[in-house]
Amino acid sequence: MRAQILDQPQSAAAGPLRWGEAPLPEPAPGQIRLRVTACGVCHTDLHTVEGDLPLPKLPIIPGHQVVGRVDKVGEGVLTFRNGDRAGAVWLHRTCGACRYCRSGRENLCEHGQFTGLHVDGGYAEAMVVDADFAYRLPETLSDVEAAPLLCGGVIGFRALRLAEVQPGQTVGLYGFGNSAHVAIQVAQFWGVQVFVFTRSPAHQEHARSLGACWVGTAEQTPPQPIDAGIIFAPAGELVPKALQVLRPGGVLALAGIHMSPLPSFPYSLLYGERTIRSVANSTRQDARDLLELAAAVPIHTDVAVFPLAEANAVLVGLKASRFSGDAVLVP
Repeated sequence: MRAQILDQPQSAAAGPLRWGEAPLPEPAPGQIRLRVTACGVCHTDLHTVEGDLPLPKLPIIPGHQVVGRVDKVGEGVLTFRNGDRAGAVWLHRTCGACRYCRSGRENLCEHGQFTGLHVDGGYAEAMVVDADFAYRLPETLSDVEAAPLLCGGVIGFRALRLAEVQPGQTVGLYGFGNSAHVAIQVAQFWGVQVFVFTRSPAHQEHARSLGACWVGTAEQTPPQPIDAGIIFAPAGELVPKALQVLRPGGVLALAGIHMSPLPSFPYSLLYGERTIRSVANSTRQDARDLLELAAAVPIHTDVAVFPLAEANAVLVGLKASRFSGDAVLVP
């Protein structure tokens, strides 16, 4: 099969991915093989190819927002059959036995493996996934529309949960890319008012079009304090700025897997029982709940579609914040 392969991490501008041949993977017992029809491009992919994340496997095929059709079923799989549409996400496998798995926090599994990091992902014509970690997708969304839900969407959804947003409250979203453009739709469905903080004029307009009640930059003061906040941009300097407008008792969720260093700030910004917490991966239940909600809202995803062969150029565009929603690669 054809695939985009990372041999060694380097700057996105250097073209880190090699477009070449790779063996067609065979599903092991309990696995299914997907013929990939769409794969979303995520900031985590950028952190992978540029070496911001430790890479346990090289070479590696990135990509973890994967939609495809089952074309081969491993021994013992009863939940999928050939021709079914399925999705794969960042969480590839957990041990099921550690303290986190046993307590319903499999996103923190001590032995967790992740798609496009520990195992080959969806920047390819095919990939394998454990059937227990594959998802049926709402028929209301096409393959390219469904792909952004499988990481950016589910992380935004989990971030809303961890930020403890409630109907009637105001939530502030810092950065407005793939995750945020799904999160704003979920928040509004829950009856939550949304303020968006972003420097990009295109992203500001996108936020307004999706119903943001106020749009500005992190340096500006919104019309009222926020009850909860989510930082999607990997910029640590946003933390004290968000705390300045967060009500006492509010939660600030940091949704990125990688973030620049947090600057020092006065304790008074945190005082008042404000909470800062990170969002680490997601559980299978998060994904199931979001996919069910996607049909009810219904969630609309904004996508820019590119051939898989152009993955390097797309990563450069992602780094430059050129996409209002999500970039999706199609083999």
